[in-house]
Amino acid sequence: MKNYIDQLLKCILFKDMDKNEVLKVLEKVPYQIVEYNRNEVIAIEGDSCNSLGIILKGKIEIQKVFPSGQVMTINIFEEGNVFGESLVFSKKHTYPATITAIEKAKIMFIEKESIVKLCMLNSKVLTNFVSVLSERILMLNKRITNLSQDSIRKKIANYLLEEYKNQGSTTLNIPLTRKRMAELLNIPRPSLSRELGAMKDEGIIQLDKNIIEIVDIQLLEAILFD
Repeated sequence: MKNYIDQLLKCILFKDMDKNEVLKVLEKVPYQIVEYNRNEVIAIEGDSCNSLGIILKGKIEIQKVFPSGQVMTINIFEEGNVFGESLVFSKKHTYPATITAIEKAKIMFIEKESIVKLCMLNSKVLTNFVSVLSERILMLNKRITNLSQDSIRKKIANYLLEEYKNQGSTTLNIPLTRKRMAELLNIPRPSLSRELGAMKDEGIIQLDKNIIEIVDIQLLEAILFD
């Protein structure tokens, strides 16, 4: 476990805890570390979720696959992120989406009973676990807000403004391909590229591969009120 301590210290579940505290609590509960290759499925929608997952290495993608074959990217999580935290304690503890490793990954799985024990062993873990649940609710609200936008331009503007808040800069590093960004926003990829190009021509943004610079934030905000 000492090999993964740096990754675990990044995990919100162990926020404000030092190396020794983390190692001490994990020594007292069982866990499992599983390796996944790139594009390997971690869980399929409908599978039973009995454990919380902590990403020790790599990135995972959470996708909703519709009967038509259309795929919607719900989120992408990386090293230090957790998933399944709310599902393990729900009555219907099944994955609502498919989870895939988008690069070689290592996941630590901790079962429900062990999560309860961790919370009892250290009050910081309990506080952090509640914080994780709160963050997921906020994330869901943001997702709903974006999907409720009535135009492609508004969806893009809302996403860029959220990234501006998160990154604290008008120069945004977007860690997504255009394809994945389109899936996340639930819009066609050609429409995304076309709208980004139009926003560039209008002097709202500048584009350079994965870097999007907000040139005029007032114009970007105004899109949401059109």
